[in-house]
Amino acid sequence: MQSHELLREVLQKASVKQVAADLGLSLSMLYKWAEPDEGDGSGTINPLDRVEALIRSTGDRRLVQWICERAGGFFILNPKHHQPHPDYLIPATNEIVQEFADLLAVIAGAAADNQITPTEARNIRARWEELKSVTEGFVACCEHGNFSPLKDQPSAPHSKK
Repeated sequence: MQSHELLREVLQKASVKQVAADLGLSLSMLYKWAEPDEGDGSGTINPLDRVEALIRSTGDRRLVQWICERAGGFFILNPKHHQPHPDYLIPATNEIVQEFADLLAVIAGAAADNQITPTEARNIRARWEELKSVTEGFVACCEHGNFSPLKDQPSAPHSKK
């Protein structure tokens, strides 16, 4: 689905006047975002396209993670799919166990004094996000019976933050 198509669908279900008021924009701007930008001047580059361009330019997935967190969720990168190689199942399982152990170590270290500082909370969140990503990649490979993406991923150093 193209970004303008998504925006068109979203605006059909929302009060366009309210959205315009909430964003401090004109109705015409919102409607332009919902049109294709084909170089003929009918549409305009919408915020979704700009965010996509920003992510592509910086290569920093934290932008996506931030948006997902604001929407009440989290971002998990889809694994790349190749031909099956089940030989990588055991190392992949070990990596999940190690990530979980790293998370528990960070939690235990942070909770040792019966309080969690903002820095400790950020470290716990970082380890949790890493565990979710590693586990999601593993589960997706299980669903497809294809474990070569696990082989292709560089092993992350297991630092206890």
